[in-house]
Amino acid sequence: MSVPTTMAVAGRTVRRVLVAGLGLALVALTPLTAQASGTTEAAGEPVAATGAAAGPAGVIGASSEPESVAGAAAAPVAVTRTTLAEDTVIPRGVTVDLVRRTMTLTAGEKRHLRGRLEATSTTTGIVGLTERIRCLDASGRTVPVVAASARNHEGSDTVTYATPGHLPLFADLLFTAPADGTYTCVLQGTAYSSLTGSYHLTAVAGKTWLEADDSDRVGAGRWQNPACESADSGGACTYVGTGPARRDAWVFYDDGTPTRRWQAHPDAVSVSAQANLELTTCYHGTASCATAMQAHPRGKNAVVDARFEFIQLGTTGHACRTHSTTARRTVTDDAHHAVGYSFLTGLPVDPACGTRDFLMRIYVKHVSGQTVKIDGVQSGVTSLTNGIAFNNFG
Repeated sequence: MSVPTTMAVAGRTVRRVLVAGLGLALVALTPLTAQASGTTEAAGEPVAATGAAAGPAGVIGASSEPESVAGAAAAPVAVTRTTLAEDTVIPRGVTVDLVRRTMTLTAGEKRHLRGRLEATSTTTGIVGLTERIRCLDASGRTVPVVAASARNHEGSDTVTYATPGHLPLFADLLFTAPADGTYTCVLQGTAYSSLTGSYHLTAVAGKTWLEADDSDRVGAGRWQNPACESADSGGACTYVGTGPARRDAWVFYDDGTPTRRWQAHPDAVSVSAQANLELTTCYHGTASCATAMQAHPRGKNAVVDARFEFIQLGTTGHACRTHSTTARRTVTDDAHHAVGYSFLTGLPVDPACGTRDFLMRIYVKHVSGQTVKIDGVQSGVTSLTNGIAFNNFG
């Protein structure tokens, strides 16, 4: 994952001027008129919610074939959490392995991995923090895709987190074994900054963990945003905001890649869906956005509305049942990047629709402030905006 340098200096006064780099602000998702609640607490644990169904919502351009759901029905999947036993230092510029899980899988077998990294800092300056979940084969090679999440830690004296000075990040990966073999999945942390002097971040024991399924996630499906490099020198990323940016966008839907459908397993009693959406503010001088998208000086911040939708399609390709959750998100320039987590759980599969096909998308609308970039896949491997659909059995 390409991570731009975070420029920061010690002290509360000037550190807010020289910040740039990759980080995900874990901000509150405040529900608006949601058809189903599924939000994230400010710098705290994600909150799962049950989705309610809404009526038809128009034609959906789902022209691609649904993902196959062949295979035997499965029992509910148990999950094992492996917790960091000791506080672990993450020095500047170093990627540190924190927690790992080794699994023996057959080709095509799927596992959902969720990581939580909680970090403290020894400085009041801003330090970038990136969390990754990376799976390696028996030879030690990384198996794409790598899931990532990040945020600039805003200092040991920060009181805006759920626990002052403690920044939690989450990342989600749906791993599919490319071949029979043994795989080791690792939760990693990286710190980066141009601060001078001695400092480091620390992963907190007991609060940092990696969860992994104990058995196959039969028929689970995955979405990801297309290529979007950190600096976006080629202008490939999607932006919403003012000036040359779009006013709104549909993630996983109108990004130029083929729209994909997912088919619920015939024995699933219900389905669930989740998505991690990463946004980046484009203030003047940032290294994380195309120059043309930098409309305001640093400190303007950004406000966007986001609506996560999981849609059961009818036989004609129209929306038959729409499940959604809506949130207004504020992304500060101090945070610079923000990840929002959306969940819809226990959704019924309506037989009246005539299909078990679903489509996932996120509507993002600019409200005020900075233009924001919708982050995607970096270096062809690392996914920053992604979604997962699950079958629920039993």
